Amino acid sequence: MITKLGVNIDHIATIRQAREALEPDPVAAAFIAETAGAHGITIHLRSDRRHIKDRDLVMLRETVKTRLNVEMATTKEMISVVREARPDTVTLVPERPEELTTEGGLNVIKYHDEISRAIEVFQGDGINVSLFVDPDEKQVEKSMEIGALMIELNTAAYAEAVPSGLDEADPEFVRQLNEIRRITSLASHGGLRVLAGHGLTYRNVYPISSIPQMEELNIGHNIIARAALVGLGPAVQEMLKAMNP
Repeated sequence: MITKLGVNIDHIATIRQAREALEPDPVAAAFIAETAGAHGITIHLRSDRRHIKDRDLVMLRETVKTRLNVEMATTKEMISVVREARPDTVTLVPERPEELTTEGGLNVIKYHDEISRAIEVFQGDGINVSLFVDPDEKQVEKSMEIGALMIELNTAAYAEAVPSGLDEADPEFVRQLNEIRRITSLASHGGLRVLAGHGLTYRNVYPISSIPQMEELNIGHNIIARAALVGLGPAVQEMLKAMNP
């Protein structure tokens, strides 16, 4: 069974907003990614709207043919906006206004009431909910406890252990990979669907995608960076090949 690829197109919007222009359009990018074989499209609708805008969400909901996943904070405003759009999946993530990108997983233990309410609301609407969490046993167990059906494991620490390419003799690489494998197995045996993402590249993706219980990876920056050189369609196809050689 292949591991699926969700393509995060936030940085297409980042390029657009650098000039506050009309192009490139995330909707066009989503079409190209899907045509190239992506199994889903991911966007992060941030509270500050720094890249993806409400208009993008509406248009993508109308045009995405695979699966639309919206990363979001659990604020009342974001819940209201995203409920109206009705994506296929929402991924609840932590969010700070000053961060360059998502800096870590949700603290499900500390904010379990808030997260549990959001899960209840979205699942009541028939929208799948995923929790972006660090590969930490206690966070995963709490995710199960509050009714989550799906998690996305934060692979940032793993990616930082192999920034320039795989070194299978590096003890930190081995430690991070083994921990993700262990947590993936734990979560899967507990009934959770398991996804992963953050910092994954063409060079380091295969050890993660080859984990048997790993259903899907969400990857954005590295694909868009490659697309600047070869085009988005080929960049998506190259990532699919790297994941499932």
